[in-house]
Amino acid sequence: MTEHPILITGGTGKVGGRAVAQLGTKGVTVRVGSRSGDPRFDWTDRSTWDAALDGVRKVFVVPQDGERLTRPFVRRAKELGVERIVLLSGRGADVPGYAKEDSIAGRTHIDGEDAVRNSGLEWTVVRPAWFAQNFSEGFFRDAVLGGELRLPAGDGAASFVDAEDIAAVAVAALTEDKHVGKTYELSGPSALTVGEVVDLISDATGRPVRYVSLSHEDFVAGLVAEGWPKADAEDYADSVAPIRRGMDSRLSDGVQAALGRPPRSFALFVKEAAAAGAWRG
Repeated sequence: MTEHPILITGGTGKVGGRAVAQLGTKGVTVRVGSRSGDPRFDWTDRSTWDAALDGVRKVFVVPQDGERLTRPFVRRAKELGVERIVLLSGRGADVPGYAKEDSIAGRTHIDGEDAVRNSGLEWTVVRPAWFAQNFSEGFFRDAVLGGELRLPAGDGAASFVDAEDIAAVAVAALTEDKHVGKTYELSGPSALTVGEVVDLISDATGRPVRYVSLSHEDFVAGLVAEGWPKADAEDYADSVAPIRRGMDSRLSDGVQAALGRPPRSFALFVKEAAAAGAWRG
């Protein structure tokens, strides 16, 4: 009997890479979908899709931000014999006013969810809150290392979720049948302001970090002054806006529902990331 590999698109990213590692510990054959993979997979080069999907029956789709590529990819996956799709979406995909329709979330997640739900395949949708790892691996890390995180988040709080939990839910959905047809909203166990987050990081690392709250306009102007295109700066500011408006403080039970355990705390994430040297600069 031939063992079909599970394809993980974005297989070297914050969530995809962890999903690859967790599947590996279960002895599951994995195909890493990335530009450096073998076979190579590139969202923007459709000629790479077929080889990546060859022999695959299950796929974890980590979509290309800002693009409507999930729908044609899912269509092609079905034509090539894929039976199950687990989609990494995002919080607020179905919440009016959370994000603008032409935002990254609007362009990618809303259309992607619709494509998966109406594909005729087995599907699970995973909607995480803000990743905790944005502070250690993502776009907040440089600011943390610089000692000052400037964001238009006001004093709003967010229920940051550990990427290890996101990956664990995706792995469960890929390897267990009970998750088919479900949408999991994922968050951490508590909501923290950005000021509280940087205080936790400072305490764990001994590195002074402060949060500076900016207006939307000042934040955008600062990015444009650094050379950002205005549209990209506006997108970035808009992505943070739900925190300021109190729309990201909600706690969700998806980790508990999918895995039968509570989500990892932000404090634990900080402790482990600091011990691993995430903020040594």
